[in-house]
Amino acid sequence: MLYWLLYQKLYLYFRPFRIFRYETFRTAFATLTALLIMLFIGPYVIEKLREFQIGQYIREEGPKDHQKKAGTPTMGGVLIAIAILLPTLLWSDLSDPFVWLVMGSTLAFGAIGFADDYIKVVHRRNLGLTSRAKMGLQFLAALGVAIALIAMQEQGLYSAQITVPFVKNFHPHLAPGFLTHLPYWGLVAFIPFVVFVALVLVGSSNAVNLTDGLDGLAIGCTIVASGALTVLTYVSGHAVFSDYLELQRMPLVGELTVFCGSMVGASIGFLWYNAHPAEVFMGDVGSLALGGAIGTVAVAIRQELLLPLIGGVFVLEALSVILQVGSYKLRKKRIFKMAPLHHHFELLGWSESKVIVRFWIAALVFALLALTTLKLR
Repeated sequence: MLYWLLYQKLYLYFRPFRIFRYETFRTAFATLTALLIMLFIGPYVIEKLREFQIGQYIREEGPKDHQKKAGTPTMGGVLIAIAILLPTLLWSDLSDPFVWLVMGSTLAFGAIGFADDYIKVVHRRNLGLTSRAKMGLQFLAALGVAIALIAMQEQGLYSAQITVPFVKNFHPHLAPGFLTHLPYWGLVAFIPFVVFVALVLVGSSNAVNLTDGLDGLAIGCTIVASGALTVLTYVSGHAVFSDYLELQRMPLVGELTVFCGSMVGASIGFLWYNAHPAEVFMGDVGSLALGGAIGTVAVAIRQELLLPLIGGVFVLEALSVILQVGSYKLRKKRIFKMAPLHHHFELLGWSESKVIVRFWIAALVFALLALTTLKLR
C-alpha cells in the first residue's frame, strides 16, 4: 500500500520518492517495520496470552527439565504472522501474484497450526489435531499452492523447471509443455509437479515444527534460512545477477525479497521474547506458518533442491524423528536417546543454551554452503 502511494502516486510530485521503486530499499524498510511491530506490540500480546491462560502443555515423555516451562504463554506465532504480513502489504507491489501466493500459503499453514494449538488449549493437553487430520490439511494447503503455480505457468509467469545445484545445463521439467496440451494428458502431466510441491511444503512446515522444542532454536534457524532466501529471491529476479549466475530469471519473484525481509525482521523481533528463558512460545501456528512460507518461497524461485541446505538444521531434526521411529518399528531399538535431535544432545549432558547456539552455528554454515552453490555451477 505504501509502495503504491509513495511511488506510483506521489512520485510524480516529489521525485525523491523514486527510491521506493527499488526492492532492496523496500526490503530494508519491511525488515525494520516487522521488527518494530514485534517489539512494540509483543508485550501487549504476551500479557493477553497470560490473561487468557493460553499456556504451553509439555509432553510427559520429554526431558524432565522442560516441565518447568509448562504454562508459558504460547500461540505467539499469531504475532509472527502479523509482523510478516503487515509489512509485506505495506511495502511490496501488490499487483505481483507471487506476493499473494506466499502470503496465502503462510496464512493457510498458520491456520492449521492455530487449530492445532486451539484444541490443545481448550482440552488442556499436549495433543491437538490428529496426525492424519493435520497432514491432510497440510496437503490440501499445498495442493492449493500447486494449482496456483500451474495457473501462473499457463499465463507464462512461472515455469515448472527445477534448478539443480552445482549443475549448469540440466533443468528437468516436471510439467512439460508438449504434454500439457495433449488430450487427456493435460491434467495428468501436472501430477509429478503437484506431488513434488506438496512434499516440499508439507516437509518444510513439519520440519520447522519439529525443531521448535527449545527456547529460540527454531526462530533463530528461521532468521538464517529467511536471510538466505532473501538473497536468493533478489538474485533470481534481478536481470544482471540472474544472467551472471546463470539462474532461471523470473522478474516477478524479485518482489518476494520484501516478504523474506519481513520474515527476517519478524523472526529477530520474536527472538527478543523467545530467547532462553522464553517469555512466549510460537506454537504450531508459528512453526507451521514459517515452514510453509519458507517452502513456498523456495518453490516460487525454483530452489527446492537447495532447501535442504538453506534449512539444514530443520532437515536434520526431521530426519532424526524419521530414523528414530523407523528404527524402533523395524528393530525395536532407538538410534538416539530421544528425538528430535536437540533432545538427544540435551540428554548427552549439553545445556539447553549450548544446544541452541551450536545449532544456530550449524544453520549458518548450511546457509552459507547454500549460497556458494550460486557460483559453483
